[in-house]
Amino acid sequence: MDSAVTELAQVIKRLTAPDGCPWDREQSPESLADYVIEESHELVAAIREGNAEAVQEELGDVAFLLLFLAELYEKKGAFTFADCLNANREKMIRRHPHVFGNTTFENRDEQLKTWEQIKRNEHKDAEGKPQGIFDSLPKSLPSLIKSYRINSKAARAGFTFASDEDVEQQVEAEWLEWIDACANDGLEEQKHELGDLVFTLAELGRRKGIKINEALEYANIRFLTRFARMEAMAKEAGRDFTELSQEEKDALWEKAKAECN
Repeated sequence: MDSAVTELAQVIKRLTAPDGCPWDREQSPESLADYVIEESHELVAAIREGNAEAVQEELGDVAFLLLFLAELYEKKGAFTFADCLNANREKMIRRHPHVFGNTTFENRDEQLKTWEQIKRNEHKDAEGKPQGIFDSLPKSLPSLIKSYRINSKAARAGFTFASDEDVEQQVEAEWLEWIDACANDGLEEQKHELGDLVFTLAELGRRKGIKINEALEYANIRFLTRFARMEAMAKEAGRDFTELSQEEKDALWEKAKAECN
C-alpha cells in the first residue's frame, strides 16, 4: 500500500508541476473543499448500495483529493501527508488506552466517556482548560447527523434520558405538541415543534443503535425504487403515470411495495 500511495502522490506532483495540468495547478485547498464533499457523498452512496466495485472507485477518488490537499499544504510549507498520518496514528493510540495501554473499562459507555475526555484535553483554550463538550462539533455538519452527534456527546457527558421508555414518552409528547402547532397555523411554531420531534427521534434511534440520517436515506432509496417501479408498470400498460387516478396510483404503489422491499 505504501508504494501505491507514493505513486499516486507522484502523479499529483506531476499534475501540479509548472509544466503540469493548467486546471490542477490553479487549485487551492478552498477550491477543492466542495469536491471533497461531493466525492465523499458518492463514496457513501456506493457503500449503501452495496456496490464494491463503485466503492473501490470512489474510495480512490477521495484518496486522490486527500493527497492533493496534502500536496498543496506541503507546497506552502505547512505540513506533509506523512505528518497527517503520523499525527493521526499518535492520536488513535492516545485515545485507545485500553488497547495500547493498561487501562480497563467496565463497559462501552465508560470507554466512550474517556474518549471524549481525552479528545477535549487535546484541544485546550488559551487558559489551558479543556474545550467545551460541543466545541469540536463541525458547524457545517448536516442537521440530521449533527442531531445524532449532539445527543451522543450529551449522553457521554451524562446528560440524557434515564431510559429508552423516557425517550419514547418524550417522542409522544413532541408529537402532540407538533399536532397542536399545526392546528394553530403558526409557521414558526410548527418549525419549532417539528424540529423538536425530529431531534428527539434522533436520540431514540441513537439509543437503538440507529443513525437517523442513515435510516432516512434508506427510506429515500426505498421510495425512489418503488416509484420507479410504479412508473415502469404504468408505461408497460401504455399509460402516463401522471395521468392515472389516485386509486390507480395507490394500486400501483401496493404492487411496487410487494416487489421492492
